[in-house]
Amino acid sequence: MRIAVLKETADRERRVALMPDAVKRLAGAGHAVAVERGAGAGAHAGDDDYAAAGATLADDAAAAARDAQVVTKVQRPTPAEAALLPRGAVLVSLLPPAQTAELLPLLAAGGVTALALERVPRITRAQSMDVLSSQATVAGYKAVLLGAGLMPRFLPMLTTAAGNITPAKALVLGAGVAGLQAIATARRLGAVVSAFDVRAAAREQVQSLGAKFVAAELVSPGAETAGGYAREQGADEQQRTLAAIAGAIREMDLVVSTAAIPGRPAPRLITAEMVATMKPGSVIVDVSAETGGNCELTRPGETVHAHGVAILGPLNLPSTVAAHASAMFSRNVLTLLQHLADQDGALRLDLADEITGAMALTHDGQVRS
Repeated sequence: MRIAVLKETADRERRVALMPDAVKRLAGAGHAVAVERGAGAGAHAGDDDYAAAGATLADDAAAAARDAQVVTKVQRPTPAEAALLPRGAVLVSLLPPAQTAELLPLLAAGGVTALALERVPRITRAQSMDVLSSQATVAGYKAVLLGAGLMPRFLPMLTTAAGNITPAKALVLGAGVAGLQAIATARRLGAVVSAFDVRAAAREQVQSLGAKFVAAELVSPGAETAGGYAREQGADEQQRTLAAIAGAIREMDLVVSTAAIPGRPAPRLITAEMVATMKPGSVIVDVSAETGGNCELTRPGETVHAHGVAILGPLNLPSTVAAHASAMFSRNVLTLLQHLADQDGALRLDLADEITGAMALTHDGQVRS
């Protein structure tokens, strides 16, 4: 295969789709890889590293994409970048549904097959391709660090000559990949951690990390979709959930909210009234800010102060840990590219395959549902 790696142009994006170690493996398998100069700079991967790995360096995106069979990016291409993709090429990138309505017809008209990394199915043989999980791990870790950085209190218990410091209390909302990593990170930093989720499988996972599971009576076997995500709750369920969170949140020093429903706005779990009951100096880090936020007061990309509480709405947290986030993203993409290659290394695009077919948003000049 002829594979291109383009430099990211989106705001706040420092990651790269393929790191030099992945390029080395692809080149060793006989694939030709062209990397746009500077593509890895934000992730501390230099052009010399790519050249040493066997890549050809291209001066710009047009040169990198020229004659490519597969073009890899982290973020969706701009319309101008989409116009550079060769007819018949395969695009591998994040393609958020809410942000690609106008882009997909352009890709289809250009004869590009677009494979959305968000749509990697949650099946065993696709786990190593799952960028949502790998990047959520980064987001959960960094969210706790951001919160700890703003708190006017220590997270751990300390015994000093000036007396004892009691540990901070942290609450994590949503015990998916990001939430579990947030729990683990807050625990490592010494906080007393509680967590809430409506999915039955989450309780054991939360407790295995040493955290307290809040409102176990609200767990429902039917709260989980076939893909392992929480389904949208009905009105009565939402009221019970909000009551449980309201009872727990007032004692917390740090709240990390990670609840999300794929393809839908983030569920509203923290009201302005709840924030008003929290201790002055408390911090909320809303990891779901990009999809509307779990907190009523969240403003994406901003820090809001209300009732003495700081509410952070960070965007693209994985990019703030660009080196390791890129390393994980790159391994996911590498595994996908290996899946797309036949025994002779040629591109094999089989939409009947349960992985490839699930990811394809455009193909053969058409936008797929």
